[in-house]
Amino acid sequence: MPLDRHVQRLLNIVRVTQPDLARLEPEAMRRAIADLARLVDAKDVPIGATEDREIPGPGSPLPIRIFTPSGEGAGALPALIFFHGGMGVFCGIDTHDGLCRMLANASGCRVVSVGYRLAPEHKFPAAVDDSYLATQWIRDHSGELGIDPQRLAVGGDSAGATLAAAVCQLARSSTDLEIALQVLICPVTDVYADTESRRLFGSGYFFDMETLTWALSHYLAKDADASDPRISPLRNGDFRGLPAAHIHTAEFDPLRDEGEQYADALQRAGVHLRYTCHQGMIHHFYCMAGAIPASRSVIGAIGNDIKVAFADR
Repeated sequence: MPLDRHVQRLLNIVRVTQPDLARLEPEAMRRAIADLARLVDAKDVPIGATEDREIPGPGSPLPIRIFTPSGEGAGALPALIFFHGGMGVFCGIDTHDGLCRMLANASGCRVVSVGYRLAPEHKFPAAVDDSYLATQWIRDHSGELGIDPQRLAVGGDSAGATLAAAVCQLARSSTDLEIALQVLICPVTDVYADTESRRLFGSGYFFDMETLTWALSHYLAKDADASDPRISPLRNGDFRGLPAAHIHTAEFDPLRDEGEQYADALQRAGVHLRYTCHQGMIHHFYCMAGAIPASRSVIGAIGNDIKVAFADR
């Protein structure tokens, strides 16, 4: 299937307005991506309520934003704990605000977006530690937050999806943290994967391999082992007993094949799985609903799948 025409138009704009992203310093990259988010994110999505607060973190307090869906009150709702993408170096709660609003409304979940620490100021495993401890804290304070702890999902996009997968793998060995569902949107599952999609779409499709290499140089210390499953979840040798998974990839995303490979690995291990590759789309399309109309229907479908998964729990 060809690129969605709105995606093609957006790529043409990005090539002119955002050249050579991988040559920027981290702060300049953060500003550039924040500017892009203001341009292409869904605007003014109505929602029941939002609340910004801080929770304890391993190094410093962590910001969270709680999104309550329209039409819902103070009763206990299922929850989606969401970790934003950005390769552990850029993006944040604000860049993913429109996405989280739409996910909350479509899923009927309280979405809790977590502002974990970023590199290079805080290198791996800071983001993983923050994500896991935030998940524990939210579960422990579910009554205060209006969350049903029996209907708890974790999710994210890109490197945020990697964090969600890592949280699930870490929680598997825990006796007191049960996650019902993982929602992984365009996940990075093996940072040094050699796949056809990386070769076909590694340049010219918004997110490229040069940017990945740039991000890893900031995210990882020189002695870090990239095969660590907290960095590359696909490198874990055992996928049994992990939560049910909804995995989404995009046709023109260099990370497409490793996302599908992770889905295959989970399915072979007996994990209940739902896998979808979104045709005509690129990496990060789900945060571009202000410029790509199809993104809204995709996010609606992702949210509805979450709602259905929790309907009988």
